[in-house]
Amino acid sequence: MIILFDLIILIFVVICAVTAITVKDLLSAVMILGAYSFFMCLLWTEMGAVDVAFTEASVSAGIGTILFIAAIIKTTRRSKD
Repeated sequence: MIILFDLIILIFVVICAVTAITVKDLLSAVMILGAYSFFMCLLWTEMGAVDVAFTEASVSAGIGTILFIAAIIKTTRRSKD
């Protein structure tokens, strides 16, 4: 049961990583990277590394996502795709 749960989360991590690389919109890529960090937090927790999971959740999924969104909002788009 635990191995199946780990495998499902690992599949979500890979899907998020590939999707974040291939998506064209920056805001969508940032949101997908936030989901990636959340799934990595779940994996770290499942492996028993609660301190690493807490750091991943607070820094990468929390503060990092907010800073990326703020940077995207502050920039302007120069060309049309």
